[in-house]
Amino acid sequence: MMKSIILPYKGIAPEIDDTAFIAPGVCISADVKIGAHSSIWYGCTLRGDVYEIRIGQRSNIQENTVIHTTGGVSGTYVGNDVTVGHACILHACTLEDHAFIGMQSCLLDESHVESFGMLAAGSLLTPKKRVLSGQLWGGSPACYMRDLTPEEIDMIKKSAPNYVELGQGHKVEINKL
Repeated sequence: MMKSIILPYKGIAPEIDDTAFIAPGVCISADVKIGAHSSIWYGCTLRGDVYEIRIGQRSNIQENTVIHTTGGVSGTYVGNDVTVGHACILHACTLEDHAFIGMQSCLLDESHVESFGMLAAGSLLTPKKRVLSGQLWGGSPACYMRDLTPEEIDMIKKSAPNYVELGQGHKVEINKL
């Protein structure tokens, strides 16, 4: 079975909470910290070689996402209960608690998504742009589209707990192998 690759760089090793789910095929290197009950799904790469990467609790980073940083400028910070869709690029950005990032989105240096902010699938959030709480942004480059509906905010609230359960289920099955 394929294993995850967890590597130190220049004497700094990743710190991963024991309750986190790290899927086979993930590569995590250098100054990366992953919080309790978070999940890093198949094919992701988190490379904290030039600045730090921090993933909070109960956040999910879905398949084939790449997370990196900009040396001397900014790390990448993902808060608690964040959902990052499939095949995203997070580069030296900040996602506050309960941010929601649609699949195949790209967030560039010093961009920021506030709590309960949403970036639509396939969006490009350019450097230093900020998605405010309760807003939906989308497009390439991304811009404000509208405020989120109460139903969308409820969906964001349910996403992280659903992925905690799913990740823990995968962890149990993999440990049986």
